[in-house]
Amino acid sequence: TEMKPNCCRLIVNVSWIFFVSFGRGCMNYMLPVSYAWGNFSVLAVGIWAIVQRDSLDAITMFLTGLLLTVLTDIIHISIFYPPRDYISDAKRFSVGMAILSLLLKPVSCYLVYRMYRERGGE
Repeated sequence: TEMKPNCCRLIVNVSWIFFVSFGRGCMNYMLPVSYAWGNFSVLAVGIWAIVQRDSLDAITMFLTGLLLTVLTDIIHISIFYPPRDYISDAKRFSVGMAILSLLLKPVSCYLVYRMYRERGGE
């Protein structure tokens, strides 16, 4: 079965919002480099998964990467959240965008899982 165009548009729009909020989350170098590398890697695999519409491996790797980055993002944000005395408005905005990116990931996971099922995954 072929994916409906509306579903593809929704996945691209959610991924775009995720990318923008993730980029703003990296803005102040408050989070470690591993946060950026992990999310950029998943974004690259996501582009691969959307471009290759018949690849079950690509969509599986994308879904697995998204699920892993949910866990690592929680760890990064909780460990590297600045103390109350040392948080500026820019850092607060950066953390807020990283949290927004984290909150959007379950929506992305659901949409990618639907894509996985439509491509023949069990």
